[in-house]
Amino acid sequence: MAFRTSSGRFLAGLALTGFMLAAAGCQSGDNGILNLGFGKKDPTAPPPPQDPKILASQLNAYCPRVTVRDGTAFFNTYVNEVKKPKPKLKKTGDAEADAAAQAAADAAAATPPDDSARIIYQASIADVTRDCSRADGQLTMKIAVAGKIVPGPKFTPGTITMPIRTAVMHGTDVLYSQIHQYQVQVTDPSVATQFVFTDSNVVVPAPTAQDYQAYAGYDETAPKATTDKPKKTHRKKAAATN
Repeated sequence: MAFRTSSGRFLAGLALTGFMLAAAGCQSGDNGILNLGFGKKDPTAPPPPQDPKILASQLNAYCPRVTVRDGTAFFNTYVNEVKKPKPKLKKTGDAEADAAAQAAADAAAATPPDDSARIIYQASIADVTRDCSRADGQLTMKIAVAGKIVPGPKFTPGTITMPIRTAVMHGTDVLYSQIHQYQVQVTDPSVATQFVFTDSNVVVPAPTAQDYQAYAGYDETAPKATTDKPKKTHRKKAAATN
């Protein structure tokens, strides 16, 4: 009887152990320690990240954006200011009064004049746009600048010249930069004159990523256009002979 009781308990223990292992296997799921790779994937799991590479079609359609930098959207011209000589102060003999008068004169001379009264015209850029095409490994851009010219108090009808620069950069590398002395005829001083400038000669290497930046704006640091005047020639006089 003792042998039978011990054997029955042993068999019961084996059955209980097998049930616990089977239950653990059922509860482990796909992420359990007993997962052998035969389970189904979790439908709620997020999809794998997509490849960040740019498609060829997206790159071919890429046209660098044109930006007007701060300080280059306006261009003013002024008449030459005639500097008046400082008035000579007569000394009164009172050192304190003379010093106060000199300080007041120096302050008046250091005060900047009202530039608004000296403006010939003010030009401003209202909008910029561009168009792109590709061929032979190069990117050709047309950069257009639209703006207006407002005559100032010193304006006289005629042709005005505006220095407009267009540029394309790749990071800190300058791929294209050109200054244009663009001329506009202005005849009516009572209204603003609209203008549209286009640079159709912007050619740069075709980009391999969407990381080009184009710029357009006034460049007041550009040298003014000059005309070469013919040099005068002096003829030597022939020596007089008797």
